[in-house]
Amino acid sequence: MKYALYKQADTQEIITLFDDTFSDSEGKEEGALIAKLIQDFFTLPANEEDLHIFVAQDENERIVGCIFFSRLTFANGENIFLLAPVAVATEYHGQGVGQGLIQFGLEALKEKGVTVVITYGDINFYSKTGFAPISQDLIQAPLDLSYPEGWIAQSLVGETIPKVVGKPTCLKAFDSPIYW
Repeated sequence: MKYALYKQADTQEIITLFDDTFSDSEGKEEGALIAKLIQDFFTLPANEEDLHIFVAQDENERIVGCIFFSRLTFANGENIFLLAPVAVATEYHGQGVGQGLIQFGLEALKEKGVTVVITYGDINFYSKTGFAPISQDLIQAPLDLSYPEGWIAQSLVGETIPKVVGKPTCLKAFDSPIYW
């Protein structure tokens, strides 16, 4: 498996990957919702340092996995990113592609000085890559969470995750209660 930074020519292939993957696992409606989120990430304005996209490619250079990291902006300027969403082509599930892609992305962000990465999802999956539950007393989510137990994080600098004061903002693509 080859892991790489996203190239603009791959945009439609990535949208289709998310649509297909989420449709297979969660139904067509969820697939369409997540495909719209991905399209918004590509079309809504964002500073290039606020959004990092990584892909996994098979031996034929087909994109079989993709992950998005987007900045959470805090008043004090903390360098914290949100990991979401992640998609791995259904036929590649259970082969470590998602975990490898996450580790690749975390290493790239660490090199860019990111201190903490948060995600919102399945603790059983994300704990395999070092994420652990955190309280919103420690770091707040940008919007109300429908599943607070899924608010999980990890330090990229080997330290305890510090308390961050204030509610962050997220990129415009994610700024809707339907994703939270």
